[in-house]
Amino acid sequence: MSAPFTTVRSRAAILNISNLDTDRLVPARFLHHPRSLGYGQFLLHDLRFDADGNERADFVLNQPLYRDASILIAADNFGCGSSRESAVWALHGYGFRVIIASSFGDIYFENSGKNGLLNVTLGEPELNRLRQTVARHSAGELTVDLVAQTIDAPDASLIGFEFDATKKKSLLLGLDDIGQTLELTGDIEKFEMRCRQETPWLSFHSP
Repeated sequence: MSAPFTTVRSRAAILNISNLDTDRLVPARFLHHPRSLGYGQFLLHDLRFDADGNERADFVLNQPLYRDASILIAADNFGCGSSRESAVWALHGYGFRVIIASSFGDIYFENSGKNGLLNVTLGEPELNRLRQTVARHSAGELTVDLVAQTIDAPDASLIGFEFDATKKKSLLLGLDDIGQTLELTGDIEKFEMRCRQETPWLSFHSP
């Protein structure tokens, strides 16, 4: 389970790279590390650092204004490639809570919701307008409200977005797959009781 998601207010970093796959989000050579050590340090490692391990000063996440950003404005097909969940761990561990893009890799998208990370899908024209607004108001903040399904941009414009109702409930309650199943404990127990009554020959009783 993760912390319940309601709203996030933060500056937004812009990473306008199409087809940013999970291997670039967290390179494969770091996957042997246990999750308990934190994967945020490996996020976009080869874009953030040079071959000697020094920060690339021109990379957006290394700029003082965006070091603490919780919102990332990305491009199309974000999170494509392999199914590694560690890419989501890296984004979440670094501090991101919202990724805004025009499209996402399917498996990445599913993994995100289970780890408390909100992916907001906007059409290309709307995403471009938001990107331009954020670039003009670089010190401004966005507010992403999952309950209302809105983005309050730095220029005071309000953008609505669609989001699956089931995934929305899971994020608002901080539920992963196990948590969602436990929500149905009462129904599961009633079903098992009915089965024992209607088909007792199927019930297994240990000696």
